[in-house]
Amino acid sequence: MIVTRIIGGLGNQMFQYAAGRALAIANQAPLKLDLSEMEKYKLRSFALDQFKIQAQPAKPAELPARRPKTLIDRVSGIWSRRPHYEHVVETRMTFDPTVLQRRGEIYLSGYWQSEKYFSAVAAEIRSDFNLKGAMSEMREGTRTQIVSEASPVSVHVRRGDYVTNPAANAVHGTCPPEWYDEAMRRMQQRHANVTFFIFSDDQQWARENLHSASPMHFVEPQGDGRDGEDMHLMAACHDHIIANSSFSWWGAWLNPRKDKHVIAPRQWFRAQDKDDRDIIPASWERL
Repeated sequence: MIVTRIIGGLGNQMFQYAAGRALAIANQAPLKLDLSEMEKYKLRSFALDQFKIQAQPAKPAELPARRPKTLIDRVSGIWSRRPHYEHVVETRMTFDPTVLQRRGEIYLSGYWQSEKYFSAVAAEIRSDFNLKGAMSEMREGTRTQIVSEASPVSVHVRRGDYVTNPAANAVHGTCPPEWYDEAMRRMQQRHANVTFFIFSDDQQWARENLHSASPMHFVEPQGDGRDGEDMHLMAACHDHIIANSSFSWWGAWLNPRKDKHVIAPRQWFRAQDKDDRDIIPASWERL
């Protein structure tokens, strides 16, 4: 059995699932999700259940053994009957190829933010992240508009806690308006009839700061907890301008087009001690 620890927002959850799924396929073993930390996590909710994932939440008895807290635990032997896993803990941000070589009962703990952990099973991962249900009527209308355009390009503006939370701002930072101006200009150079679809958790900022001679459609967030649908709207575009956000990373990656062009920030983290060399796939452009 492979168990992967789930924590964070939707994009982070998807990376953790994808790495676990790749390892489960390699081991021909079932994948279980450790949601014990999500139950206490206040910032985000578990959101992978929007998709057709091939995993179930781990039962308490399937989670790794921990030291017995009470005499009753020690006497009853409950602790000793728990599964004993090899703990694989992420110790660096760059890709670690030894993770995929592990065999047996494995417990994964990390963020695993690199396509390299699951590129060998990319088709399975994209299939797993198909939506389980139909899109909302409003989103379906947006999707119809996207696919009717000759060259639709998604633009994701990530602000939210990257702006309001000092700790998050110190680690991540945000992309300034001039960065988006240059990225949009480059897309216009590549395509004659670009239409930009703007996705953001701060639509007011996006409307005030993004400017283009090409048509721009601002996709209003629905606030219904079905963020996976917005991600699939991004993926329906032909090309992508992504923020330093795992959410928009997945919006671009889920697009299966071989000829897609993705522009991503050269500096993924504001914090200089973060090594982000393996986060962005080699075929994407860093600006």
